[in-house]
Amino acid sequence: MKFIDSVRISVKAGRGGNGCMSFLRERFKPNGGPDGGNGGRGGNIILEATNNLQTLADLEYQRHIKGSNGNHGKGSARNGAAGDDIILYVPCGTLVYDAESGEGLADLVEPKDRFLAAKGGRGGRGNRYFSNSARKAPRFCENGDLGEEADLRLELRLIADVGLVGLPNVGKSSILAAISNAQPKIANYPFTTLSPNLGVLNSGYEHIVIADIPGLIEGAHMNKGLGLEFLRHIDRSRLLIHVLSLEVSDCDALLLELETVRNEMRSYDTQLDERPYFVVANKLDEIDEPEELLEKLKSHFAAKNVPFCAVSALTEEGIPELVKQIIKFTDENPRPHSDVRLFAFEDPSLEKTPMRSRRNKIQIISLHGGGYRVMHQRLEKAVERYDLSQDENVARFTRLLRKFKVEQLLEAAGAKSGDSITIGYKEFDFYPDYYPSDFDDMPIEELEEVSAEEKSE
Repeated sequence: MKFIDSVRISVKAGRGGNGCMSFLRERFKPNGGPDGGNGGRGGNIILEATNNLQTLADLEYQRHIKGSNGNHGKGSARNGAAGDDIILYVPCGTLVYDAESGEGLADLVEPKDRFLAAKGGRGGRGNRYFSNSARKAPRFCENGDLGEEADLRLELRLIADVGLVGLPNVGKSSILAAISNAQPKIANYPFTTLSPNLGVLNSGYEHIVIADIPGLIEGAHMNKGLGLEFLRHIDRSRLLIHVLSLEVSDCDALLLELETVRNEMRSYDTQLDERPYFVVANKLDEIDEPEELLEKLKSHFAAKNVPFCAVSALTEEGIPELVKQIIKFTDENPRPHSDVRLFAFEDPSLEKTPMRSRRNKIQIISLHGGGYRVMHQRLEKAVERYDLSQDENVARFTRLLRKFKVEQLLEAAGAKSGDSITIGYKEFDFYPDYYPSDFDDMPIEELEEVSAEEKSE
């Protein structure tokens, strides 16, 4: 399967079902009360982390995901069924960003971690809901709310216990194939590996995940040689194994190669410099008399208290010792839990607070083509929710406009009778005196609901 570690998707949750306007009609009950049911909520779009995936390839060809709509309410007080939620499975280690602003939204690290990418719209209420002692036969209902929409960018950062790093063509893939069940592409030329490979080492009581990171070159932290695409997969590794090639038979040259790789990692993220690591010299089979070179390398790393071993991935010489080193390290350093997250899950209400404060004030915008646009989050939601083909809903919406003093604001902006007014997706003609003012004293239950919603948010 093709390795995909970054995708952009567009998600749209389902719309809520419409409420129903209905009255009970049974034998011997000619004047039954309202019995219109509520519409069901729209389906949510949810991202869920799983260990069964190692790539975002499943989302590469489904960039636009749309949730199912809720069913409409029916008579006899039958509520509509909710739309089915769509769960998009992603690999553990997937970061979720807002595609437009670049803001980090979630970091799905552990299996079953979930992120609500788009919330389904609320179902509209049937006329049964609005029945009370003062209004015994309401002849109106509500439409369902639209579902949320979002453009997201998903980025995968592999979660591995061990990361194999080094310059190109030092034998990282060969070592991975020798110590795990992986079967990466192996060839004797640079940049054979263009995407990370994962393998699993079974220690008997634990599965150790090992990642083969493509070769890094000088300037990788500035994205030379796709360096940034490779470096980000090192973030989650709790142990780094620096692989050197003994084909370079000079000790100073080998240490310079090691320092080059470590400088690139340090420039990318200073925390990587503190990550535990040891050094593996590969390709023992390529030199005839390695004793002197190996002795210099052992003494150098022993002075720095850095573990060192020499192997040949081809002949598997030294591979058992390398496996013991890896198992010993993982025993001494247990796998971290969710505290490795780059972005914590936050209370959604905290994120919405700034938006609510910005949109709480009604804005009147004069349009170039003539007419005016009224911008206010609650009014836009109400105009979507009210079925304005019903006279009582028109009266309700007019009372709402007067409660927010929209008519006075429009007149102050220069609006005259007959001008075009746009709220949300609907357009109206401005007639400020269309309804008499005596109905303003009637109870407006939706205003109480608006206040309750604002307090809850």
